[in-house]
Amino acid sequence: MESNLKTMCNNVRKDIIKMLSIAGSGHPGGSLSSVELLVSLYFKHLHFDSKNVNDPNRDYFILSKGHACPALYSVLSRLGCFDLDELYTLRRLGSRLQGHPAKDRGIPGIEVSTGSLGYGLSIGAGIAFAIKQVRKNNNIYVLMGDGEQQEGSIWEAAMSSAHYKLNNLCAIIDNNGLQIDGLTRNIMNIEPLVDKYKAFGWNVIEIDGHNLDEIDEAYSQFKEQKNRPTVLIAKTIKGKGISFMENLVEWHGKVPSEKEAKEAFAELNGYL
Repeated sequence: MESNLKTMCNNVRKDIIKMLSIAGSGHPGGSLSSVELLVSLYFKHLHFDSKNVNDPNRDYFILSKGHACPALYSVLSRLGCFDLDELYTLRRLGSRLQGHPAKDRGIPGIEVSTGSLGYGLSIGAGIAFAIKQVRKNNNIYVLMGDGEQQEGSIWEAAMSSAHYKLNNLCAIIDNNGLQIDGLTRNIMNIEPLVDKYKAFGWNVIEIDGHNLDEIDEAYSQFKEQKNRPTVLIAKTIKGKGISFMENLVEWHGKVPSEKEAKEAFAELNGYL
């Protein structure tokens, strides 16, 4: 299973590079850093049927860091929600695949429109609270960025989620240390992130966000929680998998040229 997931991660990274190169705009850095977190979730842990995306018993996923949607679009496509060829309409006029996920475009698997950072956790907490009121067992997962932790709405949601004992809520922080303007610690330091979530009453799990074994174990631990929400603080590398993109802030919203895309594909093909 792990080798299959590694291959899927590699394929998703290739999709991201091709999509963005064709589109001529988008966000490679944060898309590439979240790949393992998404692949492990969707292909191993999320209760989600691509043939019945509105199943009332499904788990919910919210991409709060909406600019990383190329990674999510790739995963949904490879699950069979829509044809792979549609990936290459990213950001085109009239395409369903816009630069941030849009619920009204009718993309199977997109639960809410996202892009304004800081709102995803509140939405997820609201769904989790409603699910508990009707005594159902759906789980809710929310993927956030680390720069997003600078938003006050995140901490309101963190406080209420713990107060209402939302053990069906799993927040995931793609903690790559960079945001659009530079190092997160220089823009507005969010540390000590672990201590903050613990103080708010959360179950905190620190993981290597590119280690599939650690990610798998963390998702499994979340499902065993009985009386509080869980946050996975995943240490990641912005631009992961492409050597000339890794840990460089300029690749937050810069797309590869044709030559750079070929170089990226050569690196990714070398991983197989």
